[in-house]
Amino acid sequence: MLGGAGILLGVAAVPAQAAEVSYKTECIPPAASGLGPVEGTTKVEITAPATAKVGDEIQVVWKFVQAASKNPDLIVLPKDSVKPTGTLKASGAQTADIAMEGPQKNPEIPKGGDMVLSDMTGKVKLTTAGDVTLTPDAYTITAYSTDTKCTPQEAVPAAATIKVTAAEGGSTTSGGSTSGGTTTSGGTATGGDTGGTTSGGSTTSGGSTTSGGTTSGGTTSGGSTSGGNDGQTDFAGKTVTTSFACASPGPAKIDSSATINAKKNGGSYDLTVKTAKGVMNSPAPLPAGALKPSMVITVGGDDSGSLKVEGPANKDALNTGDPVSLGDMTGTYKPGADGKATLSPGDLTIVVTLSAGSNPITIPCKATKTAVSLELDVQKQAGGVSGATTSGSGSSSGSSSGSSSSSSSSGGGLAATGANDHGGLRALGFVAGTAILLGGAVFTFLPRRRVR
Repeated sequence: MLGGAGILLGVAAVPAQAAEVSYKTECIPPAASGLGPVEGTTKVEITAPATAKVGDEIQVVWKFVQAASKNPDLIVLPKDSVKPTGTLKASGAQTADIAMEGPQKNPEIPKGGDMVLSDMTGKVKLTTAGDVTLTPDAYTITAYSTDTKCTPQEAVPAAATIKVTAAEGGSTTSGGSTSGGTTTSGGTATGGDTGGTTSGGSTTSGGSTTSGGTTSGGTTSGGSTSGGNDGQTDFAGKTVTTSFACASPGPAKIDSSATINAKKNGGSYDLTVKTAKGVMNSPAPLPAGALKPSMVITVGGDDSGSLKVEGPANKDALNTGDPVSLGDMTGTYKPGADGKATLSPGDLTIVVTLSAGSNPITIPCKATKTAVSLELDVQKQAGGVSGATTSGSGSSSGSSSGSSSSSSSSGGGLAATGANDHGGLRALGFVAGTAILLGGAVFTFLPRRRVR
């Protein structure tokens, strides 16, 4: 790392230039969306140093002024669920493909809304004197672990030019910063006795500016190896794509996403599970409190078993055609083993209560696609989850006994739904799906993406 800190100081001192370019772009949505290619215009602003020297490692920023495609009219993209990556091409005195990446950070994006993408950054080490031009190229938008790939459909103009000059002597940039770097790395790697020896014998400049012992002291050396037990209490999970196959009268299939977040609470973890919004439409007017979700969380890795999380019922009444969003589901994970435990979304259950005092309708939805959302370093707790493979699913299977009888006999004409004593609910089999007749209203859930 020759002159690392000096190079960064050098880049900071150089005036930055920013230029905007636009180009025709074709974006290919993920196959699962059922959508065709989208043509649009990408507008990008590239910020880079105006001048630099051979040997400098510079940082470049790619800012999306406008993405080529909007969010399809299928689903609301929740906050911090979209991540951009891309390629910036260097040409002229030096040729390179610079990998650009932005954080998974965005506001909530409504259906049909403009894609709001985070700024991407990338680094390149300059090797040749002369003019180096920077031109934006293809980029990828990742949401719910699926990719929308966008490529230019015309020659893209250069967005920035860096004037690179030959390095003058190297000693200027390497000076004090090199010694500072050496003392820090020496202190961290060795600590204690040897740290003092290296920093003392290595350089005088390093010694005079907070060199060895104090900075290298054991504070930082232990934290990195403790892996999550260093005082961290909040653990953010990764948003993963999920699919569910539901029994009637639920939709045949729900394509969604789920994120499992955890907060340490003693030796246990309080879990919050967030799912995508607007994944299906309300088939009829539904009162507040009509829909209540729960989900099984599958525990893997060094631990094993499952647990149940539950969400609140819908707070507001729904009109026919309103998008249905499930509330955040919460529960507690108590580890049953030491080591690394993984948490994945599992089977989903939606309980529908059409009116006060009516029998609830339980819609079980089996997870057909899932992935690990969160990994935790855990310590075994008394009465932990390990081996309890039915701890989450037992209660939901019990409550779904009414609807399972309905689905098993729905191939013919009329089938009981568990409300025969009152004669209020009857199920009628259709080729396209199953409807529940409540008075004169037809009650059928449909996947949101199939509704226009």
